[in-house]
Amino acid sequence: MYGLTGQQFAHHALEMKQETEALFLLATLGDLAGLPIMPPIYSLGLLPYLVPEIATWKRQLARRKELWEKEEFDLHGV
Repeated sequence: MYGLTGQQFAHHALEMKQETEALFLLATLGDLAGLPIMPPIYSLGLLPYLVPEIATWKRQLARRKELWEKEEFDLHGV
């Protein structure tokens, strides 16, 4: 029953959560990716809370697909 009703919603909510976290980390620690947005003093204040997330965030940035590479925009052989 979950597969019929809530699986797609749960998957979409998880994707939205990951996108929001990625944008937050990019805004706060963007200088690690070469994009300084916030002044470093505010980033340093948040750094102790964000250290466990840095490794996974960098991995997600490395394997991130562009908008046109996502499966929902694929024509599937058409």
